[in-house]
Amino acid sequence: MVPVTLLGKPGCHLCDDARTAVLRVLEEFPADAVEFEERSILDDPGLLERYADDIPVVLVAGRVHTYWRVDPERLRRTVDDALR
Repeated sequence: MVPVTLLGKPGCHLCDDARTAVLRVLEEFPADAVEFEERSILDDPGLLERYADDIPVVLVAGRVHTYWRVDPERLRRTVDDALR
């Protein structure tokens, strides 16, 4: 299973856009192949310090995939590669 994490915060319109893009891509994979988690940087001082100026951040398998805007095709390829 490939974990995909969206780091953001409430009221962030780019985070809302990123969530929509990520969820659309993840719908293309079997439900047991990917695990989506969304975390607010406001709930974790370490995340807030590290990513305050970079949200939204998408992590795939614990590694930073992208900041700010999600390229659906690139995310699709990355998740597909991680499943192999």
